[in-house]
Amino acid sequence: MTAKLDPFAAAPALMKTWMGTSMAVAASLEPSLSELVKIRASQINACANCLNMHTADARANGETEQRLYLLAAWRDAPCFTDRERAALGWTDALTRLSEGHALADAYDALNAHFTQEEQVKLTLMINVINGWNRLAVGFGLWVEPAAAKASMAAVR
Repeated sequence: MTAKLDPFAAAPALMKTWMGTSMAVAASLEPSLSELVKIRASQINACANCLNMHTADARANGETEQRLYLLAAWRDAPCFTDRERAALGWTDALTRLSEGHALADAYDALNAHFTQEEQVKLTLMINVINGWNRLAVGFGLWVEPAAAKASMAAVR
């Protein structure tokens, strides 16, 4: 894949703000759940860059290979908690919003396992990863996980 442009070079101030927002939203949820949501949205959006990055981050945080392999079939895999299933259902519903899926069932599950504040945090996380997916797919980005960590450290 050849990058079309580097958004960090083209709009550095905005990208620094976007990175800071992304990090703040990600830090508002438990790391394991945050990574599952990022990976699931990235699967749906076919974002190789984000899949590469967030599977590496999930492994570094202790996620198992089994759960990573089964994430694409989370509805049928017994290794996810009810809370994780609610988050993944909400991720699927919001990421596929344009497909006209009803949100009612996904919201009912979300409401049963997340406080209202957590619902907002999770929804922001889903929006953030969908935004990153669109930047990466749209501009043909590929960033190795180590380089991404260095960029995040620079923002901090």
